[in-house]
Amino acid sequence: MQQRTIHFGEDEQSYIQTHSGFKPPVTLIRDYLNPAQQGALKTEAATFAFKQPQIKIRGELRTIACRQVWFGDEGCDYEYSSLLINAQPWPKYANKLKQKLRNDFGLYFNGVLVNQYLNGRQHVGWHDDDEPELIRSATIASISVGASRDFSLRHNNSREVVTIPLHSGDLLLMHSPMQQQWQHCLPKRLKVEESRLNFTFRQLTPFFHLK
Repeated sequence: MQQRTIHFGEDEQSYIQTHSGFKPPVTLIRDYLNPAQQGALKTEAATFAFKQPQIKIRGELRTIACRQVWFGDEGCDYEYSSLLINAQPWPKYANKLKQKLRNDFGLYFNGVLVNQYLNGRQHVGWHDDDEPELIRSATIASISVGASRDFSLRHNNSREVVTIPLHSGDLLLMHSPMQQQWQHCLPKRLKVEESRLNFTFRQLTPFFHLK
């Protein structure tokens, strides 16, 4: 297995495309959110009803290693690892961010998963976001606010790993077929003491779980 830690320069996306044997279909935009926008999201997130639920992994129930909450349009409930999360109404600034992504990139989203990592000990293991209610051809937009953390991608066949440092205000767009060909994770970073928020905007089939 090859481990590639990306140290970005001026042409970040070109570096990924050129030096990775398998090309992860992602676009990285540094400083997409300015400090005021980041601050508004942090303030709003302090009011979120975060939970730390249990999910089923290899048949066993385990408590996830971060806190999360799901917001979405009516009928856009989300299920992963046998956990069904009912959509809460959009909060003000998260909804504004959804509209900003649509205005800037023409991307339509009807749900967002917000993960809160209190420190570098909280993490997420290898997984993909390929649940049946998600539109397979749709891009997922991931926005970081708070502490810098590494984000790793692993190709399903080659097992090649690409690691991308994500900083506060950065936007990572994960294009199709990212979720079908790659897994991703947020590894532990024990020296990180600050908290991080991650907003992952997604497009779902409405009322999928009522069928």
